[in-house]
Amino acid sequence: MMRFVSVGECMLELTGTGAPNTWKSGFAGDTFNTAWYARRALPTEWSVAYHTVVGTDPLSDGMVQFIADAGVETATIGRHPTRMPGLYMVTLTNGERSFTYWRETAAARTLADDPVVLDAALDGATLVYFSGITAAILGDKRSDFLRAVGRARAAGATVAFDPNIRPRLWSSPDALRAGLTEAAAAADIVLPGYEDEAHWFGDADPTVTAQRYLAGGSSEVMVKNGGGEVALGTAEGIESFTLGPAVKPLDTTGAGDSFNGAYLSARLQGASPRVAAAAGDALARRVIMQRGALVEDH
Repeated sequence: MMRFVSVGECMLELTGTGAPNTWKSGFAGDTFNTAWYARRALPTEWSVAYHTVVGTDPLSDGMVQFIADAGVETATIGRHPTRMPGLYMVTLTNGERSFTYWRETAAARTLADDPVVLDAALDGATLVYFSGITAAILGDKRSDFLRAVGRARAAGATVAFDPNIRPRLWSSPDALRAGLTEAAAAADIVLPGYEDEAHWFGDADPTVTAQRYLAGGSSEVMVKNGGGEVALGTAEGIESFTLGPAVKPLDTTGAGDSFNGAYLSARLQGASPRVAAAAGDALARRVIMQRGALVEDH
């Protein structure tokens, strides 16, 4: 069976309902969101699995059940005896999100502690997906994680990576740049967002972002740009194009994650990068017109 394996942190999500001091709870996280959308985009002969570590508490039980109910495999999810999942709160202003996190002692930070368990989670993967958040939360275990990803890649897996820059997870801007560059070098496909890349790496336009990741060793770079001109870099060169006009979003939470899920699913089924980008854009447009990271009716 062909197997899509996503690795990272799933958290308890609190989103505003519109009423003062009233919040709706759910489960989400960048790499889980992408797995959730991939499960809906891939045919049944594909297996989609999520690997993380949670606690032994009722909240963790509910999270694992939620993941399983979404059709995503949970067999390799670890249980930490004393830690729990992290928590984040989403605040919206004119459709744009901001986050407040409580994740310093989250169980997911231990997902690379046991290399044997990690290798087993990645065993047989057709595609391994992780993000800059995955890399950031692992601290001094990051290199161990990337070595495991490298072993999966050597065994035949394609590796995909979204830098998904969260500066508060890094000790300094230099550490951020070095860590993301190291992580991207472990990937075949890189899916950066231009706005953050421009801010932290000084890229003049999306083509510069694509060129930088290609030069780092990746073979395919799809630079997202929130309704603006995107860039696609492959061995054949770099091209710029516009996927569609900008729209006013209701909630941008999950936009990049849904794009990634649709893009990677299309590529795994043989679509060209350009066609896959159109699929990713179409899904992300529907997602941002509804509230929350996980949108069912798409």
